[in-house]
Amino acid sequence: MGKGDFELFIPRVLNIVPQQTTTAPADHYGVIILGGGMAGWAVAEAVRSLDEASPMLMVTACNGDRYHKPELSVAISKGVDAAKIVKKTGSSAAAELNLSLLPKTFVLNIDSRLKQIRTTRGAFTYDKLVFATGATPFMPDVLPPQYCWRINHLTGFDGLQKALAKGPQRVVIVGGGMIGTELAEDISRAGHRVTIIDRAEYPLCGLLPEQAGRRLAEALHSQGIRYCGGRHVSGAARAEDGSYRLSSIGTAGIAYLDVADQIVVAAGLKTDPRLPERAGLDFHPASGVRVHPDTLQTSVADIYALGDCIDLNGKACRFIAPLQAQADIIAAEIMGQTHAPYAHSEPVVRLKTKSLSVVVSGSPDRDAAWAVQKNSAEELCLQQMQQRQVSAEIRISRP
Repeated sequence: MGKGDFELFIPRVLNIVPQQTTTAPADHYGVIILGGGMAGWAVAEAVRSLDEASPMLMVTACNGDRYHKPELSVAISKGVDAAKIVKKTGSSAAAELNLSLLPKTFVLNIDSRLKQIRTTRGAFTYDKLVFATGATPFMPDVLPPQYCWRINHLTGFDGLQKALAKGPQRVVIVGGGMIGTELAEDISRAGHRVTIIDRAEYPLCGLLPEQAGRRLAEALHSQGIRYCGGRHVSGAARAEDGSYRLSSIGTAGIAYLDVADQIVVAAGLKTDPRLPERAGLDFHPASGVRVHPDTLQTSVADIYALGDCIDLNGKACRFIAPLQAQADIIAAEIMGQTHAPYAHSEPVVRLKTKSLSVVVSGSPDRDAAWAVQKNSAEELCLQQMQQRQVSAEIRISRP
């Protein structure tokens, strides 16, 4: 247990948003949902569509406010602040769904044998438990966390947005994946000078082959964004003027130094192992909580999981599109209803950049070759084939 597991005690009765109707004993709930993000609220809505009154509790480290998370990576250039992103406060959403909300609360332990969770605001028992805890940004060990912004939730976005509102600044983004490239263009369009540093030679290397990735790098360059590939970050220091000196090493052993007013880390996501392991769940460090592909039940009875925190068929499932279908399956399981097995399909991935349209569909295989279907200055189309059928496609075009 670390220092981050604790916070100043505030009596629970002052912070819980009470459920309107309950027949459960005190501190016992039919369903407890861990996490107040899009996944958690999707489950709450799905359960309420089947049962209007069962005692339900949502425990979340944030306020539980409802907002569309993908908007965070494209909101700075529009001048949209955190207050405008929030569609509904957690308290009002809880009242509408007749559930109890315990905001700004941390879960310390889960005893799956006793069906009990222990939190910073007390202990609660459950009949069914749902992990909707999401994933957290990976933080390289060489970077001091207090120097870096991580834009994976509303609080982080709000802090960065306020810092950038002070005027044009130098921003270094560590990580050239989807979030890193979307943020880079958004911050650049807001008038800031942006540099991306990544180990890969081109952006989105985990999704795009080199030919497509280099075209994206060229589009970023046309927006005034520096993409510095083939480097790994080796450290950061604070200068007397308040700026940062970010050091990195290239593939040839060349040392680089970048000066930044703000550092943003977008180097991928990871699922926190502490709670799944304490609950005795089957867990993989790289991909998350392993769930049954048909029911989304974990390895422990009466505990389910969905969203960014799960390992589905051996892979992390970090997409927004499947959340509703996952929530519907879990709600049916919780309510004991007969249902078809969960049928997962790879969602279409669209990069939210204005300089270039990037759409990836199907199930790309990183080890398989891509066939060029079209290659012009305006459009690049690549396909992968399996058993004479198109299994994956990438389309890159100018808007």
